[in-house]
Amino acid sequence: MTSRAEPTDSQSVPQAEFALRVNGEEHSLRTDCRVTLLDALRDKLGLTGTKKGCDQGTCGACTVHVDDKRVLSCLTLAAQCDGREVTTVEGLADGETPHPLQAAFLKHDGYQCGYCTPGQIMSALGLLSEGRAGSPDEIREYMSGNICRCGAYQNIVAAIQEVAGDHE
Repeated sequence: MTSRAEPTDSQSVPQAEFALRVNGEEHSLRTDCRVTLLDALRDKLGLTGTKKGCDQGTCGACTVHVDDKRVLSCLTLAAQCDGREVTTVEGLADGETPHPLQAAFLKHDGYQCGYCTPGQIMSALGLLSEGRAGSPDEIREYMSGNICRCGAYQNIVAAIQEVAGDHE
């Protein structure tokens, strides 16, 4: 006879119930309270633009905005975002018209393999709104948390400069 072990109260994982407003759309979720914002976006809401890179907060591939501030979604619990506005790369375009930063990345070939591009774009949008795109060195400094393994850094800087109005 085989028995199935049922979790005891000490073994069960606490659930969190909360509302996420993602790209202007309200979502009610009930998940394990340890679920990261990254996993909630990808696995629960099907928004796969945000990428899982290192899952340790060092590569920047998972960068999204929460209340207009850039955050690493792999280090942010989804439940912490209850009632807050989350913006992902999918929320930047205006219908079929790409956001100017998305268009500039395409124009300047700032994406090569494309894996890090969503995080790069979200981080770049953050530094632009923070007013930190004054020079190429400043852009490099404030984008240093985003790693591009293909080495498209010069093209990424050029795209950001164009949108900032500093591109020659």
